[in-house]
Amino acid sequence: MYRRNHVSLIKKAARLLIPALLLAALLSCAEKKPEETVKETVKETLVTETAAAKSSSRETETTEAEPETTEEETLPQSEEELSDVMITLDPNWEFASCSVIHSGEARLQRAKENRKNIIIGVNAGHGTEGGASVYTQCHPDGSPKVTGGTTAAGAVTAMAVSTGMTFYDGTPERDVTLREARILRDLLLAAGYDVLMIRDSEDVQLDNVARTVICSNIADCHIAIHWNGDGLDYDPGCFCSTVPESLRGMYPVSGIWQEDDRLSGALIEGLRSVGAPILDSGLRSLDLTQTSYSTIPSVDVELGNGASDHSDEALRLRAEGLLAGINLFFGQ
Repeated sequence: MYRRNHVSLIKKAARLLIPALLLAALLSCAEKKPEETVKETVKETLVTETAAAKSSSRETETTEAEPETTEEETLPQSEEELSDVMITLDPNWEFASCSVIHSGEARLQRAKENRKNIIIGVNAGHGTEGGASVYTQCHPDGSPKVTGGTTAAGAVTAMAVSTGMTFYDGTPERDVTLREARILRDLLLAAGYDVLMIRDSEDVQLDNVARTVICSNIADCHIAIHWNGDGLDYDPGCFCSTVPESLRGMYPVSGIWQEDDRLSGALIEGLRSVGAPILDSGLRSLDLTQTSYSTIPSVDVELGNGASDHSDEALRLRAEGLLAGINLFFGQ
């Protein structure tokens, strides 16, 4: 009896200690590895950790009775069960301390078939209650903004998340960006891409800095979806942001701006290929949070303005164009 109880205690202790030791080892590796290696570790371990946690839970529940285990019971959890993982802002990530609203969660969803092992960060613009009443630095180094927009050139702080404009039919921009993001997500998943949905509900408590930092550490690119509040009574067409020349020497922009601009060009080509209206060249130099804080290719895409058609048909056309551009960028 003593030997049986002693062995049982050792087994229970091992179940508690091994996950802790594995987590400690992962964190230790993360501190020593360069960012890209850490990101790959995160991607590779998200499913594994979830499966291990579920497996450990099943084992704990059956420890006392110790029934016979069938082959079916020991199989890993299905991909469908593990398809969604909620991601929060890690305070240890670079630039995370610059965020002022970060209690929300992003949703990582995996393609069920023909996975490309590429994660697309899809950011439905706006949709953060209270975001317009608090401010973040325009740039991580505290320097002033170099182009105007919602925030004027020369400002050193900007609204954490602006409320967005209103379409001429009274529809808030935040509602349309979310609809567009969901259509794009579905197309991406069907094409084999994994998708990091930064906002998948009416409100997410993640400011623009937090959204950008989460994408930088989880995704392979970051696409922020917007419509332009230009005040025009006609739709001038879509355009994407490019990095202003005066920002190209600022960290972290200095290491990624060429890929930012390449992604913008690919998205415009994709939109043009499906017949979406394009404003002039489709590229406009803009100083934005999602590029100033990003360490991965990151762009703002303006899919029209307040006069634009935002029917399901029009949104799907734009989503198909964005998918075509993403395929072009990643060589798919």
